Amino acid sequence: MDKKLKPINQMSVKDRIKSYTRHPGSFVLLLLVGIAAVITVITLLFLVGYILVNGLPYLKPSLFAWEYNSDNVSMMPAIVNTILMVFLALLFSVPFGIGAAIYLVEYAKKGNKLVGVVRLTAETLTGIPSIIYGLFGMLFFVIALGWSYSMLAGAMTLAIMVLPTVMRTTEEALLCVPLSYREGSFGLGAGKLRTIFKIVLPAAMPGILSGVILSIGRIVGETAALIYTAGTMTGMAGVMDSGRTLAIHMYVLSNEGLHKNEANATAVILLFIVLIINAVSSLLAKKLEASKA
Repeated sequence: MDKKLKPINQMSVKDRIKSYTRHPGSFVLLLLVGIAAVITVITLLFLVGYILVNGLPYLKPSLFAWEYNSDNVSMMPAIVNTILMVFLALLFSVPFGIGAAIYLVEYAKKGNKLVGVVRLTAETLTGIPSIIYGLFGMLFFVIALGWSYSMLAGAMTLAIMVLPTVMRTTEEALLCVPLSYREGSFGLGAGKLRTIFKIVLPAAMPGILSGVILSIGRIVGETAALIYTAGTMTGMAGVMDSGRTLAIHMYVLSNEGLHKNEANATAVILLFIVLIINAVSSLLAKKLEASKA
């Protein structure tokens, strides 16, 4: 009788299986979920293994030379350009995304129709293909503003692209902060602004970082939008210069068909960069949660 009253998360694996097998429907759902999990893990391992097997043997020092030429097809300029692109895109998108989320959650009146319109618009913008953003960036930043193909034009385009993701994830993170946190802060005499920046935002920071991580992943792996705005020029680029990121570098090498092995090696480095970014961001989120506790 005690075992039946135990919560499912306190049961042993054997007891959990028994509890599921008592009901055929539960057992079928358990089986389907298990199959889905196994397929997902196998697919992920296959993709990572395929990239490593086809790319690791072709990693060589010449691929990390500071100067790009047709012989070494170095990826180092593209790595530097990728870091610059991530920094610029986050610089323009994160403050506005977090600020918009703070307004929607903390300042907008309950039942405000504008809030519903903004949320619907953000969700719609999230699903728009990246090539549409690229065409808009080319028409507006490259042609209308006269920035030509440049890192700034690409960064502004990517900032618009990831802005809905940052805003929506921040909004959900702020909504998950208990109302008692705000009431306790107000009860101690803190004002609205101080409560938001000292109490609410630190509590929501792990969720906000999740949105930033997703945005970084999209920025690093983007090609279509940047081809129309940042261009594909080799070499390290300044803010107003045309340059290629690591993803575009890999795309160009694969498209030419002359450097397939170097393109596979570039994919390995791109994979490592994404893994490192995710690991560092997860570590920061855990430290923030530990500091709150």
